[in-house]
Amino acid sequence: MSSPVAEPFRLAVLSAGIGDPSSTRLLADRTAERATALAASRGAAVTVSVIELREIAADISTALVSQLITPKLQKAITVLGEADGIIAAAPVYKAGPSGLFTSFFHILDNDLLIAKPVVLAATAGTARHALVVDDQMRPLFAYLRAMAVPTSLFAAPEDWSDPALNQRIDRAARELVLLMESGFARKIKDESWDSYRHEYGSAGGAEVSVDLDTDLMRLAAGGSAA
Repeated sequence: MSSPVAEPFRLAVLSAGIGDPSSTRLLADRTAERATALAASRGAAVTVSVIELREIAADISTALVSQLITPKLQKAITVLGEADGIIAAAPVYKAGPSGLFTSFFHILDNDLLIAKPVVLAATAGTARHALVVDDQMRPLFAYLRAMAVPTSLFAAPEDWSDPALNQRIDRAARELVLLMESGFARKIKDESWDSYRHEYGSAGGAEVSVDLDTDLMRLAAGGSAA
């Protein structure tokens, strides 16, 4: 009797690059390709879904000011929610990850990425921004309680021809594959989700009830107190 075929790992590649082509997308793609190859060498398949934030920039802005989630934005959120692993790549502007990148993560449910393995990556025009990934991006994902892999990725123009970049990509991709194989995020959700979900509901069908019929909630929604 043949053993059942394992489901492919679902890898979400998120790029906040605004160019076409984009060095940020290139770094994310290289990492995804390496993760796919490493998984294949270990007998596993990977399906890759790409989220280009520049294509939903207006939807992100709308959600920030009105909390309206458009269908295109919801599709991106669903991809992240269903992913077994994530590669999140941002360009660096003004000594920090782009506003487009951070704004997208600001609108996500706080519980959407709990325990999901994530490779953090950034690109910039100068090596002086090399610490942005660990100094600014990593704390954001720590707040979201995602499992950022130990190796972060950064590429300035001179790095693209440096073999050390490929070594770092290989290391980060391997860490991602091993974490996906472990099923850690799924085990957390199955075994201890109640200890993670936040006060006002959480992703994944474990919402807690919120009493909307109070003076405070009516005021927050733009109405008036009774």
